This record gives sequence, C-alpha cells and structure tokens, in this order.
Amino acid sequence: MPPRFAFWTILIDGKPTAFRARDPQDLLPTCNQLKRTNTDVVMRWFARGRLWESPEAERAASRRPKPAVDKRGRDWRPGGSHQDPRARFDKKWFDEKRREAKKSRKRRPTPR
Repeated sequence: MPPRFAFWTILIDGKPTAFRARDPQDLLPTCNQLKRTNTDVVMRWFARGRLWESPEAERAASRRPKPAVDKRGRDWRPGGSHQDPRARFDKKWFDEKRREAKKSRKRRPTPR
C-alpha cells in the first residue's frame, strides 16, 4: 500500500477511484482496461491534498514564490473607521459617558 499522502490515482469522468499506487507502471494495466469501457479515464498524481499532472508539476508549484500577503495591523477592520468595535466597552469610554450624563442632569431644571 502506498503512503496515503502521495500516490498516483485513476480518475474516471473527473471523479477519483480506489485505484492508487506509488508507481504509475502498477496502474497502467488497470487504466488500459478501464479505457476500453470509459471514454474519460486519466491518471493523476495526488499530493498535498490536490491532484497534479505529475510529481514534477507538484514540485514546480512548491518552488514558485507565494503571493504577497497583505500585512495589516491589529486595528484594521473592514469598512468604516478601522477601529476595534469592542473598544467602546473600555472603562475609559464609560467614565466619559458618565461625566457627560452628570453634566446634562445638572443643566436640566428640576420638576416642581
């Protein structure tokens, strides 16, 4: 049994089958038999969770530089002011609101 993470497999109509082997020569007789009854039969290399044309294609993809990742700081948020929405619950924010409420109560005339 080949390792589970890298092997040749046979696909019929783009869907995987249970036929798999470490060497493609082991699958050639089975592949030829399947081609007699199915029109779309191909052998692909499975590695790193994807199907590849060959092991060389997989290695070439791993050598390619990865796309640049956008470096954003902790305070970045999509849309609006880009501030942390949880910041409004900080103690400082509540103290400011409490002071404003006291000032507004002092300005109001008392009911009779």
